[in-house]
Amino acid sequence: MNTLLLDSNDVDEFARLSEVIDAVERAFGAFERGDTQMPAKSYIDLPQYNGDFRSMPAYLETDEWDAAGLKWVNVHPDNPEDHDLPTVLGTMIYSDPETAFPLAIMDGTTLTMKRTGAAAAVATDYLAVDDASSLGIVGAGVQSYTQLEAISEVRSIEEVVVSDPDEERVQRFVDSYEDRFDVRAGSISEAGHCDILSTVTPVEEPIVGLEDVGERTHVNAIGADAEGKHELSDDLLQAARIVIDDHEQCTHSGEINVPYGEGVLTDADIHGEIGELVVGSKAGRTEETGVTVFDSTGLAIQDVAAARVVYETARENDAGYDFGMIETGQ
Repeated sequence: MNTLLLDSNDVDEFARLSEVIDAVERAFGAFERGDTQMPAKSYIDLPQYNGDFRSMPAYLETDEWDAAGLKWVNVHPDNPEDHDLPTVLGTMIYSDPETAFPLAIMDGTTLTMKRTGAAAAVATDYLAVDDASSLGIVGAGVQSYTQLEAISEVRSIEEVVVSDPDEERVQRFVDSYEDRFDVRAGSISEAGHCDILSTVTPVEEPIVGLEDVGERTHVNAIGADAEGKHELSDDLLQAARIVIDDHEQCTHSGEINVPYGEGVLTDADIHGEIGELVVGSKAGRTEETGVTVFDSTGLAIQDVAAARVVYETARENDAGYDFGMIETGQ
């Protein structure tokens, strides 16, 4: 019995978004039903290297399968300039829950991008208008690509408006998709008046106000992943139906963390968690619903669910590198 080693190209190929979206939706449902174990993310701070490590373990059980794994990830901001390495490097260990055998070790950085896009797609499916055909994106970094790829799996996207002060990044994005979509650069307000808006920036001062979105726009707030980050204005959040992925994470480090900490938002302003929409205990969009916001912080169960898709698909295709990490038969 061998362990499968899967690099970033393997993960990119085999994390097929339609399947990852389904797996992440099942993970949200399992989380709501209490069929998961997901200890809080733990940190090792390394100020001498201006970085940290984070461990994200999880187990989940659905009606068809169960899965377990651990993502070991870092944030080292000096890496690109000092070491020619990415700021974030992730490694995923995917294990058999029954035996604990390490089934696979795979790139966790690409996996994270895929499962983040998938989470936005799940929320979009429950919260965007059914006939949504336009997508705005604020921030033209790496996650913007996955947002478009994933959201176009659940809605028939035709028009895309991308906004970013870096004109070169915007042009690269446009060049990548001009043969598939009516894609152009635009202002934040032009992006926000699309049927769906995804914000993927690291800002700490809000850049999207209530006046920048349409009356029934659905917003995927993706950028806030640490305390103090804040992309959407308080008046926008106060006017919106807010759905979160996890209360503890979102109130500490998600889009709502700043106004929640200041008392501008309270639990009464939170419509529910995405898992509640998945299992049907709370409604998504109704005829009366105006602006909606999904606060996505990223959960370890998403990584495990996505890793299962990658592993199973890679095995079906005889891909990756098999190696005998553990001697069996003892």
